[in-house]
Amino acid sequence: MRLHDLKPDSGSRKKKRRVGRGIGSGSGKTASRGTKGQKSRTSIHPGFEGGQTPIHRRLPVRKGFRNPNSKVYAVLNLSVLEEAFASGDEVTPEIARTKGLVGNMKSGLKVLGFGEVTKKLKVSAHAFSKTAEEKIVKAGGEVIRL
Repeated sequence: MRLHDLKPDSGSRKKKRRVGRGIGSGSGKTASRGTKGQKSRTSIHPGFEGGQTPIHRRLPVRKGFRNPNSKVYAVLNLSVLEEAFASGDEVTPEIARTKGLVGNMKSGLKVLGFGEVTKKLKVSAHAFSKTAEEKIVKAGGEVIRL
């Protein structure tokens, strides 16, 4: 077999039907579209629904966009840490999860500054609010970002 011997299988390549090319072609005059009516004319746009309000106008408009890179943290307040842990304890996302303090971890754990902390805690989390960080350090604890 050589390059000049290559050809497609018989029946796999069909010629395009040429319509509207005279009465002798068999599909002349109305070009197999029938007479009169909307379908016989040039074209209808694809979204046309016969006069009914089209779907792109029936659906509500949602403004804005959803950021695919946004981070959604599971939150934990200092007031909860104060109740759940003793002085000198280590707080990690895994320990908080096993104690049932947070549910779905999502993008990680964020500690927020609501409430007061008097115990010396070693807190590991993915993010901290400024007030939470200040309060933990003020109580003699340690802040570790994961």
